Amino acid sequence: MYELNLSPDDLPSYHMTKISEILLSQLEEATKKSFFLSCDRVVRVILCGCHWYFKVNGGMLMLNLICHDIESYQNIMITVPHLANKLYNYANQAKIIISSPISQGIPWIINVEELSEEED
Repeated sequence: MYELNLSPDDLPSYHMTKISEILLSQLEEATKKSFFLSCDRVVRVILCGCHWYFKVNGGMLMLNLICHDIESYQNIMITVPHLANKLYNYANQAKIIISSPISQGIPWIINVEELSEEED
């Protein structure tokens, strides 16, 4: 892998890096609140049945859903098209990552733009 050898003057300061992290965290929280409010009542109840959060990584918006039991996992899987449709309003290149209950499978990673293309 190529390694950059930049002088300290060419690198962002520690203070700027911390500010960027804080702003990114605030963006993720604001997106979570707005996304939740944009969903209908049934989807909100389903979301409340699991742990979920947004993460921005490399400019990609990711909705992470962690299901604690098989019932919440099944409910989330049924709502994936709705979640993808809502998420597409926030970023056309986004992912939904769904983690099944512990030791019951591997996480599903779904590209929102692929689901949107299928619906068209």
